[in-house]
Amino acid sequence: MNDFNAKEVFVNALRDRTKIFVLRSIRLFKSLPSNEEARVIGKQFLRSSSSVGANYRAACRARSQREFFAKLSITIEEADESLFWMEIISEAGLLPIEKLQNLMNEATEIIKILSKARKSAS
Repeated sequence: MNDFNAKEVFVNALRDRTKIFVLRSIRLFKSLPSNEEARVIGKQFLRSSSSVGANYRAACRARSQREFFAKLSITIEEADESLFWMEIISEAGLLPIEKLQNLMNEATEIIKILSKARKSAS
């Protein structure tokens, strides 16, 4: 496999991974209790987590290296914000950490992968 094909496979795999992250986040949102605190925090979480997939997809279509770097930076910020809201969901007692841990681990992995990609893009 040449470098172009390897890069394309990586980009496509990460695009799928961020999309699955969004879908898993929607399921987590749906499992939140039906109270005002959960609705407010849940909406914040849903916005940031759905932005991870959307902004990574936009980064893949960037028209320049600067635009790619900027979109990747936004994706990293949104993944980190999603992680923050999951911590709040757990610490506020809205859901047990056991229901959040796998998705929190995925957010952390996405942050690490994209941070490394951003570093190599600069």
